[in-house]
Amino acid sequence: MEKLNFKGGWNEIKGKLKQKYGQLTDDDLMFAEGKEDELLGRLQQRLGRSKEEIRRELEDI
Repeated sequence: MEKLNFKGGWNEIKGKLKQKYGQLTDDDLMFAEGKEDELLGRLQQRLGRSKEEIRRELEDI
């Protein structure tokens, strides 16, 4: 699996995601290096979007 490429710090990205998607919790947004697939899976379940859609959005933030 390809690594996520963030344009900024993870804390900044988390804040933007929580503003956009109020239903996300800190637990949903827990991110550990090498665990990109787990993060994408949690977000996919909570947001009802595909992993690729979520990946693109994360990388565009």
